[in-house]
Amino acid sequence: MIFDPLFLCFLIPSIVLGFIAQGMVKSRFQKYSQVRTARGLTGAQVARRILDENGLYDVAVEETQGFLSDHYDPRSRVLRLSPAVARQPSVAAVGVAAHEAGHALQHAKGYVPLQIRSVMVPAVQFGSNLAPWIIMGGIFLATLSQLSGVGLAIAWIGIFAYAAVALFALVTLPVELDASARAKKILYNSMIVDKRELDGVSSVLNAAAWTYVVAALAAVMQLAYWVIRVMGIHRD
Repeated sequence: MIFDPLFLCFLIPSIVLGFIAQGMVKSRFQKYSQVRTARGLTGAQVARRILDENGLYDVAVEETQGFLSDHYDPRSRVLRLSPAVARQPSVAAVGVAAHEAGHALQHAKGYVPLQIRSVMVPAVQFGSNLAPWIIMGGIFLATLSQLSGVGLAIAWIGIFAYAAVALFALVTLPVELDASARAKKILYNSMIVDKRELDGVSSVLNAAAWTYVVAALAAVMQLAYWVIRVMGIHRD
């Protein structure tokens, strides 16, 4: 399938946009990692302060390995920060830390898109790993005249499974944008950053948001490819 020209037409734009988005994130994070905040609080300290001020004393803040591997785990109620975020008192670090704390606040307040995303995780894990193979297997069977009906049915099952992946990517967008909005509001209202520093936080978080936009676009484009491919076989 990878040599299908139509597939490449759907794949290449996603890859190019993905590289651009990742480059923007790394560039802006590195730029604002060099800008120290006036308050001098590290990312870990900021995350802990936001959690405590909102009564989330049971949410732990831990350090994890990797570059920008920061995330909030709602199952274990742990906020994990990479060393570049946890240990540094930079504009980039406090922005990322506050964003992840924003996810913890979403969880605590029952933010609906986050709940939907959490419920979808098992289906997405299945869809992202197996759906393309199910679709390709169905397409192969559909080329056999005696099994064409069965093959198309299997292919559509795979498409519906992959649709969960695309929906998950779309649901992720409001979750991430809301977490960033919460982060910026809290950082400024709590006087953790000033107006100039807030502009830097916004620059970093806005760049990160584009990675989720690109991921959603890529998932939708791949779903569209599979639908076009299977519908073409059906017409034939």
